[in-house]
Amino acid sequence: MKLNLSEALRYLGVRGEPDPALLAQLSAAADKLTRRTAPRWVWRAFPLAFGPEGPALEGTGLAFPGDMAGRMLSDCAQAVLLACTLGAEFEAMLRAEQARTMAGAALLDACASVWVEAGCGEAEAEISSRFPGMYLTDRFSPGYGDLPLSLQKDVCALLDAPRRLGVQVTDSFLLNPSKTVTAVVGLSERPQPARVRGCGFCNLRENCQYRKEGKTCGA
Repeated sequence: MKLNLSEALRYLGVRGEPDPALLAQLSAAADKLTRRTAPRWVWRAFPLAFGPEGPALEGTGLAFPGDMAGRMLSDCAQAVLLACTLGAEFEAMLRAEQARTMAGAALLDACASVWVEAGCGEAEAEISSRFPGMYLTDRFSPGYGDLPLSLQKDVCALLDAPRRLGVQVTDSFLLNPSKTVTAVVGLSERPQPARVRGCGFCNLRENCQYRKEGKTCGA
């Protein structure tokens, strides 16, 4: 598993060819991060049922309301809940870097965003290997599209994430440690199209510099 520096530059809002000095600093931050932390994850698969409140995980009482979840899971018989985190180790690293230099902390934070996403990718590969012959949908998370952020508590509870990963959900439904991702992945017997793409599904859309300039990052 590698940390993609190009993705880290995108999180920093860097467009075009990066300054060599910046790239060297970012590479050093990535090296420090990957030596000291590793993404950890848990996942759990559930059979799906479909009712008036949307797709639901059988036996749990958890339903996924909204159009996006309905589209994503329409062809699926099962769904997987996933949580991935860099844990408290990253939080300690970030606080130490902030005490030294905020510029260095920004580089470290961008690298961490990419690193936890890399962990999610590894988790999806693991899920795929456990379900041979099944096809995964795009990963989607509470707070994306019209899927309520408030589902964070139920997702973490069903995964036993507080005990297994040390992940907590705040009263405003944010995740702590900060570099934590929860997600839903559908499992289907047929290949699935890429459905979660574009600004409408991006957590950064409200403060995105690309959108302010009338552009997109292409993700």
